Amino acid sequence: MKKTQDIKKLKVVIFDWDNTLVESGSALVFCVNKILEKYNLPEWEISKNKRDDRLSFRDNFPRIFGENAVEAYREYRQVYLQNVKNMISVFDGVYDIINLFHQNNIPLVVMSNKDRLLLDFESDFLFKKEDFAKVVCGHEAKRDKPYADQLFYCLDGMLDVEKISEESVWMIGDSPIDSECAKNSGARAIRVGFPLWNEDDENDEKISYFKSMRELYEHIKRTYGETWK
Repeated sequence: MKKTQDIKKLKVVIFDWDNTLVESGSALVFCVNKILEKYNLPEWEISKNKRDDRLSFRDNFPRIFGENAVEAYREYRQVYLQNVKNMISVFDGVYDIINLFHQNNIPLVVMSNKDRLLLDFESDFLFKKEDFAKVVCGHEAKRDKPYADQLFYCLDGMLDVEKISEESVWMIGDSPIDSECAKNSGARAIRVGFPLWNEDDENDEKISYFKSMRELYEHIKRTYGETWK
């Protein structure tokens, strides 16, 4: 993140959900493998190669399950809801960074391609409802990430489109899709950790990279400590 940024101009921070705020990858793999087994398909490590990386997990079901996609996804949701509570956690530094933004009156938004039913279920036992000013899930905007439509939909009623800039809006996520969405909309792209499904060697000067949410939190405190509380 550029030190020259005027932190006082920051108006909204947007977070991705899976593999950014919440470690849910292991739960997803466990549950989808149950469904793949039912349909006599190879386990996820093999089946995931059929994915289109620009689509969400849910939107890839037709590519993997074919004509059984709708039924398979319904079954996946049931298995996920039954098992996820004991399989997911919040990444180190997440609660600290949320509190830091709250202390400085910065509204927080969640923007995910995830199914609303699943995200709301998880959120209820991981976060307080007041942690986020808005939560937007997959298929609610005209188009999901990486298109700018979802980010614009997130900020509707919070910030006019023409006021979106790298200084006014931060988009924090783990994947190239998150970074693309930020750049497509004019927001600052911040990457934490590593992509859940596909490693990439992207080295874009327009993207600020951090190894973890903890590292991002420490960077913000170190860089802007005199400006923020």
